[in-house]
Formats: sequence, C-alpha cells, structure tokens
Amino acid sequence: MDFDYDLFVIGGGSGGVRAARVAAGEYGAKVGLAEESRMGGTCVIRGCVPKKLMVYASEFRQAVHEANEYGWQFPEPENFDWPRFRARLEGELDRLEGVYRNLLDGSKVEVHDTRATVADPHTVALGDGRTVTAKHILIATGGWPEVPPLQGADGIGITSNEVFHLDELPKRLLIVGGGYIACEMACIFNGLGTQVTQYYRGAQILRGFDGEARGHIAEHMERHGIDIHTGTNVLDIKRTESGIRVKSTTGREETFDQVLFATGRRPNTAGMGLEEAGVKLGRRGEIAVDAYSQTAVPSIHAIGDVTDRLQLTPVAIREGMAFARTVFGGEPTEPDHVLVPSAVFTQPEYGTVGLSEEQAREMEPIDVYCTSFRPMRTAFIGHDDRVMMKLVVSQETRRVLGVHIVADGAGEMIQLAGVAVKMGATKEDFDRTVAVHPTISEEIVTMKSPVRSG
Repeated sequence: MDFDYDLFVIGGGSGGVRAARVAAGEYGAKVGLAEESRMGGTCVIRGCVPKKLMVYASEFRQAVHEANEYGWQFPEPENFDWPRFRARLEGELDRLEGVYRNLLDGSKVEVHDTRATVADPHTVALGDGRTVTAKHILIATGGWPEVPPLQGADGIGITSNEVFHLDELPKRLLIVGGGYIACEMACIFNGLGTQVTQYYRGAQILRGFDGEARGHIAEHMERHGIDIHTGTNVLDIKRTESGIRVKSTTGREETFDQVLFATGRRPNTAGMGLEEAGVKLGRRGEIAVDAYSQTAVPSIHAIGDVTDRLQLTPVAIREGMAFARTVFGGEPTEPDHVLVPSAVFTQPEYGTVGLSEEQAREMEPIDVYCTSFRPMRTAFIGHDDRVMMKLVVSQETRRVLGVHIVADGAGEMIQLAGVAVKMGATKEDFDRTVAVHPTISEEIVTMKSPVRSG
C-alpha cells in the first residue's frame, strides 16, 4: 500500500517536533505534522519557558532589597509593570515558535496547522476536512490542565494555560493545588508583589517529593508571605462586584481578584478517535505503550506526557529520538526513565535526582546525610533563609540513591549531581571529591556522618 507519509505526527510540542525532525532529517522519512495550537507545545508556549522567565522577573524585588542591605542605594520596587513584561514575553514566545517552524522546514517536515484525529491505524483526519495516510502515526499531544468540578465555577478562574496572558497583575490571588506548578506560581506571584493564598487538600505541598525537602520549602514560602492552607479545598466559588468569593472546606471565606487552578494535568487524548482505532487508554486517558513507545496498534506510537510516564520535556525529547531510531533507524532503542534529574523552580529552587528518603526506606537499609545552614550571601545581611542538602545512601552498596538540594541555583547543581548518580557514584566517591570553596555546593561533598539510618 502506498501512503502519503512514512510518518505523521499529531502534536507540535518538544517531543513531537524532535521525532519528526530526526525521522525526516536523519533517516530521510517523508513526515507530516499537525498542530492545532502554537508550535512548541506546552513547554515553549505555556509551560517551562514562560514560567522560567516569570521566575527571573519575580526574583528582582528580593535582589534589590539584598543589594540595599549590602550597601547599594536603590529605591525599593513598588509596582511591577506587568503589561510591559507580558508584551516582551509574548514577543519571545513568538520568536521561539518561529525557531521551531524553521527547524521543521529545514528538515522538510510538512506542517498542517489544524487539529488532527485518528480515523484508523493508518489514516489521520485533519480539521480542514482532508484525510491523509501514513505508515506510522505518532501521538504527541501532551497533557492538559484539569479543573475540579465546582458548582457555578464555569468561566471563573484560570489554569496554567492562561496565567501568562492576564490583562493585569492580580493584587489578591488564590492558587488551588499543591504540586510543583502551584508552588512555582505561588512563589512567582509573591515575588511580583501579589498577595498569594494557596489551598491544598493534602497534608503537605509537593506530594511525591522528599518529605524533608517539602517541609523546608513550605516553611520558606510561608516565611516570605505566602499564606498556605493544607487540608483545604474550595467548597464554593462565585463572582461578585468586589471579586471572586471563595468558601473553603474549612469554612474560611475570602475574596480574590483571580483564582488559579493548578490541580493536576491529564493526558490530552479526548476526542481523538484512539480507542475506536484499537489504541488502549489507561484510567486517566493515558496511552498505554510498550518499552519502545508502541501502542496496542503496531502502526500507532505515542511519546511524552500523553503516555503519563514521566512528564518532563527532556524525557519527551529523548522518547522522540528513541522512537525515530527504533522505527526508522533500525536500532531498537528504549528511552531511559531511570534516575532522571529534575528541578522545581520554587524560591528557593529544589533539585532532585533518584529516590526520596521515604522511597529508599521501603527498598533497603539506608544512611541519610543531611545538612541545613544559612548561606554566606544572605547570612551576611542577617536573613534567616536556609539551604538544605541531602544524600540518601545504600548501607549495603554505599551507592548514592538520591540527592536533594533546596537552594538558589539548585536546578543547576542537580544537573551535575545527576551525572554522578547516573554513573553509580558511592558516598565515598563524593567524599573523595575536593570541595569548591566558598560555595553552597561544597556541602554536598563534606557531609561526613549520617544524621539517621533506617
């Protein structure tokens, strides 16, 4: 059978674009790609990139305060010029989208700016009414924010999709959720001068991460003015003349200018015709795939957040490369999901790789090395903020099973620590490494005695 394409990719995010480029550019496949929104996907358009730029913006107020403490004379920031920042942010996103389109064009990938769904194992239906055929179909449609069902909440509140495009900076903001997106946004808006309240139904924010690190970050956020309420959810919400009136499950009633729901993300598979084509979906709508990203239908594959394996952009990119190498390069390649470093861009940042203390305790006897201290830069001006560093070590093999860093620049530090952990470094390997002094990171190689074992 002759097909219109060797590969048709549905989704123009980081994973889908990489898979398309590698298949076309390196292996000479004829590739088509459909994207119904903006090229670049969640990470570039409504995720990692705009978020990190907002993190940078939000840090300057504290930086000015610290500079004055050091002897400089700057006026204390009063009002953040949100429209000016937003215009520049949107310009940068436009530029990056153009880069993605140029990369696809350079690889001779044919782009369709429309929604696409699966009609059968080899046919894709485009939103403009056309159909195309492909030997292989790759689903890379990512995830989508979930909003809890609340009576009367239709049209009230925003998600991480809309947060970068607000007309004005809210003076009072409620963030619902306790995951990394919720906590990052709480720190960002707090830094920009917004009064931030955060509701989370669980006992502690950042569920799934190391417990000690979670507590450290929560304490820091509260000390810097974020009003965190755990064991709390929204019971009722309605718009009034004075703002958005919210009643919580604890009986608390407050009015906010804006409500941001950061209550999780769901694989973006609704209405795509996948199950009708024979693709198996999980309970949350995630596409079930094997080790090589192949679905139950041999001609249909899936990568990235839509598979709900590891929801990280670099992982999606690697999955896309592994897919192209497997299907078009003749080299069966499994994407590696073991010991993946990651960062949470709260303030301070949290960098982590490997197991949490809680996870490691369930597996084997461990030693825990941990230190918390005031870093030189802020201790000098009398600030109480503290850094935390932690190694989780196997008693039997002495391998470092997990590294956890809560500090400014933790995202940068964990990338390099991730190399050591991935190589199987032991605690003694860390000990043999000479410290770089004076730095925060030197503490990671100077912790000599465990604080606890178990």
